Formats: sequence, C-alpha cells, structure tokens
Amino acid sequence: MKFRATLILMSLLFVIQIQAAPKPTIAEAEQFIKAAEARINELGVKTNHASWVQENFITDDTEALAADAQDQMTAAMTELIEQSRRFDGLQMPADLARKFKLLRLGLTAPAPKDPPLRKEMTQTAVSLDSDYGKGKYCRKPDDCLDITAIEKIMAESTDPDELKDVWLGWHRVGAPMRERYSRFVQLSNQGATELGFKDTGALWRAGYDMTPEQFSAELERLWQQVRPLYISLHTYVRARLVQKYGPQVVPPDGPIPAHLLGNPWAQDWGNIFPLLGLPENSRGYDLTELLKAKNLDAKGMVRYGENFYKSLGFAPLPETFWQRSLFTKPRDRDVVCHASAWDIDSQDDLRVKMCIQVRDVDFITIHHELGHNFYQRAYKAQPVLFENGANDGFHEAIGDTVALAITPEYLQELGMLDKVPSAESDIPLLLRRALDKVAFLPFGLTIDQWRWKVFSGEIKPSDYNKAWWDLRLKYQGVAPPVARSEYDFDPGAKYHVPGNVPYMRYFLADILQFQFYRALCQASGYTGPLHRCTFFGSKIAGAKFNKMLEMGTSKPWPDELEVLTGQRQMDATAILDYFAPLQKWLDEQNKGQKVGW
Repeated sequence: MKFRATLILMSLLFVIQIQAAPKPTIAEAEQFIKAAEARINELGVKTNHASWVQENFITDDTEALAADAQDQMTAAMTELIEQSRRFDGLQMPADLARKFKLLRLGLTAPAPKDPPLRKEMTQTAVSLDSDYGKGKYCRKPDDCLDITAIEKIMAESTDPDELKDVWLGWHRVGAPMRERYSRFVQLSNQGATELGFKDTGALWRAGYDMTPEQFSAELERLWQQVRPLYISLHTYVRARLVQKYGPQVVPPDGPIPAHLLGNPWAQDWGNIFPLLGLPENSRGYDLTELLKAKNLDAKGMVRYGENFYKSLGFAPLPETFWQRSLFTKPRDRDVVCHASAWDIDSQDDLRVKMCIQVRDVDFITIHHELGHNFYQRAYKAQPVLFENGANDGFHEAIGDTVALAITPEYLQELGMLDKVPSAESDIPLLLRRALDKVAFLPFGLTIDQWRWKVFSGEIKPSDYNKAWWDLRLKYQGVAPPVARSEYDFDPGAKYHVPGNVPYMRYFLADILQFQFYRALCQASGYTGPLHRCTFFGSKIAGAKFNKMLEMGTSKPWPDELEVLTGQRQMDATAILDYFAPLQKWLDEQNKGQKVGW
C-alpha cells in the first residue's frame, strides 16, 4: 500500500513538473535555428573537403577521413533534429516553420542514434561509394577497364558479343556490395524511424511540399502524360535494332536487350543514333566533330559552358573554380569519375569533378553541372537551411534547361557551324535528343521505385535483383543480355545506388527542364518552333531565371515555379510540345509494328 502511494505521489510530481515547464517561445525557436544553421554550415564545409579528397584520392586513409567527417555530420543532424522536437506545436512565422521542416528532412541517409551503429553506417556508405569508384573489369590481367573506358566501348562498338562481354564485366562491380547494401538499408531505416518516418523512402518522398502519397500520385500523373511518346520511341528503336542485329538477338515484339542501347545502364540511347536508319549526316552536323575541329581541351569545353551563363547576365566563375576543379581523369590514381558539381563552402568555392572527353555528351554534361554551380551561387545569400533548390528536381533541371538551348542556331553563334541546317534536319535532331531525354524518363522513374520498395521491405534482400529487372521491364521495356540471379547485384553497377543519391530528382528534372525552357524562350521573345529556340544572350531571360534561382528553397516549390513559368504544377506538356513533330513522324514509321512489349 505504501509502495502504491509512493508511485501515485511520484506521478503527481511528474505531472506538476510537466505543467510547470515553460512552453518554448518564438524567440527561443529562432535562437535554436540560428545556432543549428551555424553548426550545420561548419560541419558541412569539413565534410565537403573530406569527401572531395576521398573521391579524388581513393585510399583506405581518405575513406576513413571521409567516413569520420560524415559520421560527425550525421550525428550533429540527428541530434539537432531530435532537439527540434521541443518546438513541436509552436505556432511560428512561415519562414521559421519552413526551416524546422527542412531541418527534419535534411538527412538522405538518416542514421541510428546509437554511436557504434551510426559509425557502422557511415563507414558502410563510404566503402560502397569507393567500391564503385575503384570498380574495373579486367578482360586480361594487363587489360583492365574503368567505367570511363567501358562507357566509350559501349558508346562506339556495334559488336553484340563485345557489348555483352563488357556489360557483364562492369555489372560484376555490384555483386560484392550486396550484403553491405542490405545492412546499410537496415541501419538507415532505423535512423528514419527514430526521426518519426515510416522508413527512409518515406523520408525522401516527404521533401516535396506534399505528403509521400501525394508525391507518388504526382509521379504517376506525369508518367502517364509522357508514356505514349516513350512507347512510340521504344517501338521505333526496337524495329531498327532488329534490322541491325537480327531477331535472334533482339526480339521483335519483346523488350530490348540492355547492352545494345549505347551505355552500361541503358539509361539514355543517344549513342545508337547512327544505327537507326536515317541517312548519314542527316542531322546536318556532328557536334563531337565540331568540338574536335576547334582543337578544344577539357578546360576549353568548360569555358564554352561558362560563357553561356555569362551571356544571360551571370557573373564569371571564380578563379578558384579553375584552380581546384578536376577536369580530366588522372593517370596515376583512381577517382570517382561520375560527373558532379560541388559547393564546398556555400559561398564561392565552386568546383566540378569530371573525367571529360572531347565529345558531344560531355559538352552537354558540362552545361548541366555548371547549372548546379550557378544555382548554388545564386542562393548563397539565403540562410543555410534555404541554400538548396526549390526541390531536388529543380537543381538537376537548371543546367539541362541551358543544355536544351544548344541548338544549331547557338552553335552558329559560337562559330562552330557555318550555317544552320534546313528544316529537313529537324526530325534527326529531335530523334537524337529524344534518345537522351525521352528514353531516360522511365529509367529515371525506376531507380527510386526500386529503392522505395527496398526501404519499405516490400522488396526483400533475397529478391533484390529480380525486382530490379521486373521494374526495368515494366517501365523501360529492357531486359538483361543474359539471365541474372540473386548472386548478382545489378543496382550496384549504377553509381547513385551505392552512392545513396536519391534519383527521382532526375525524372522530375527531365520534366521541369522543358517547362523552364519554354518559359525562358517566351521571355526571350522567341516565337518559332520550340525545339529551335536558344535564349543565349538574352539578359531578360537571364534575369527571370535568376529571380527564381536566388530564392533557393525559401518558398514551397510551386511558388518558385510560378515565378519563372506562371504555373504552379509540374507539367509535361512542354516536352510534348517540343517533340510534337517527332511524335507524328514516329507514329508513321511504326505502322504495322507491334507497340509495347
């Protein structure tokens, strides 16, 4: 009886203490966020330096340094997110409330609170990233191919046996990652649930100013808008590959073998344009040959990209960009060659890391990566938590919007083309671009559809590879060149999976870039066919562009989208407008062909 009375008394005292605890104030919330932003910025700079060194000098020591820096950053973010819960329920001004929301969404790899588990997760993440960077396929002991060499072979070869061999060789890089990736998923999910999310995938989908369920529905709406165009392209490409390789290699009414589409992942198909039956030089020019005729080196190609942004009114890149960036693959060491843009200090230490080759695809990639850099600098005056894109799809779309303006008219202004090709070349030009942009759409959708199901547990580790290819078949209509098993881990052969980079941003960017492009063409005063527009040199378009860029993520993305486009919803009609002549042509070419797979 005495024990029970003591318990009741303790409970009453606890309730009194809770009631007596002062409620947090707006001033305290502002003070908390200010301190949090300072801490995030300091640790972010340290982490960026460590990650830069690790990706450019891959050794056990640099892996350890990067893992330690990431562990400190993850620990600080986890602690800050936990502390921020004290302010739950407090009515705040919109800007302050948005900062708290963004803070809680700040980890793409949330880690468990337990320090040993958190350290295990960061070490696992760094090891996966490094495995990809060090990955090679050795055909012979003295003939080892890194991803740059493999991409080149798959872009240029038309020998199906060689393509199959190289495809299989590169995909072996994933198999050793399988168990560690499964463990990474477990640890990340534990961190996500401790932060109040169902799993890591739900956390990722919460970052779009709508519920995860609303976001999934939005993706399906956008996909249904563009799917008919993709199906027409797939049907045409498959028929031409059947003519090239024969029905014993390419099934006339089935999925396309993934190794025949011009790169290790079948993510875009531009490299197979010469196989599609159009007359040689039907586009009127070959951008790779134009670049080589200029005797450009890697840095010279980057200068062209910078000059486009400068023509819109943006200031030149800082001198440190040219001193600190990596433009070509070193001969003496392994690096992560996957192209990336870096903002080391959230101010002016901007860099790119690329293994540039003098070719058309790299010229376009340069414009893409610089888009990140100019976006990063545009919002540098924003508070730390607003130093990001309106959503991650915006960040990926900026440079691609500029790359869409690499038209014959633009190349003529640069002095690369003597004259603009006639209208007869429009279909080849549109087809070449569709092989990159339209072909990519289902691939961009697939990667995170797979990961979200992995994070949720719907896809078990025992079915990782089967589920991967089931989704590739469903959305893309592609299949592996040989039967795959669960001894393989083909997702690991795509950088963004071992690198833990959310991928839906690229699908959104593929939609948004055409929406941005249409708006900038209109702002520049252009009135002709959309696919012929370049807004190069338009200060009016540049000012409108910058007005959106400098907002960072300070407002919900529909507000920022409206600033540039006048629309508050992502809209795929711009991509349909752009490719309308091609859609009509494809439908004529596909008469009598089986559509789909």
